[in-house]
Amino acid sequence: MWSLRAWRQRRILAAHPVDDSRWAAVLARLPILDGLDPAELQRLRELSVLFLHDKHLSLLGDLELSGEDRLVLGVQAQLPLLHLPDGEWQRNFHELVLYPDDFRSPQRYRDDAGVEHQWDDERSGEAWAQGPVILAWPGVTESGGWEAYNLVIHEIAHKLDMLGGDANGLPPLHRDMRVVDWAQAMQGAYDTMNAQLDRDPDAATAIDPYAAENPAEFFAVSSEYFFSAPDLLEQAFPAVYAQLAHFYRQDPLARLKRLQAEHPDYRKRP
Repeated sequence: MWSLRAWRQRRILAAHPVDDSRWAAVLARLPILDGLDPAELQRLRELSVLFLHDKHLSLLGDLELSGEDRLVLGVQAQLPLLHLPDGEWQRNFHELVLYPDDFRSPQRYRDDAGVEHQWDDERSGEAWAQGPVILAWPGVTESGGWEAYNLVIHEIAHKLDMLGGDANGLPPLHRDMRVVDWAQAMQGAYDTMNAQLDRDPDAATAIDPYAAENPAEFFAVSSEYFFSAPDLLEQAFPAVYAQLAHFYRQDPLARLKRLQAEHPDYRKRP
């Protein structure tokens, strides 16, 4: 059956081809993609082109991006969507704002006594519920490896979370997923982290302690680890890893283990 959406996508892809040499350079900058099969890489290549065509990039200060830089950004933004069913998973934003460095963000908080507190917080990324994704470019360039850090995926996870309204750690689940299973895995891990930090605020938590800030940050941080340090996440919270594998329809841990088995020089964790 003829599809206007598919026809439009084919037109965009034909008008914005990515030559093989540029694509090879992008892959070299993103070890996180190692082990994806040719079909997955081709789909990711196309998703990235469509994403960059659909979203407006606002560059602040003296920041300049090459075509390769833009693809590095687009690929990381699309990796979480690689195996999600076709749909408007990123319909809730149309712009990415890119700073040349970390930026100061005004914050507000009303305490239990009704007193409102205001301050400026230095950040490398934000996702606004009714607005853009905001990224500091150094954080983007530091992402893309297996080092338990990926700023782009973190903020994209927030946007997936916000598809149902305010960020609360519960993105729209697939029909074959149960909210009770998701809540049990996520809330259990979140409570475990908070209990550990209550006992010792300086405790060496299994994943970034920022995950214990609130359920939305737990989902974003655990998504970040799912793709960039799946072994650490699965070891610490196997039920969380299983739920994220079900949601994202991917298994980065199996890919990482295969890489380590097939490539003796591939970096292994101590």
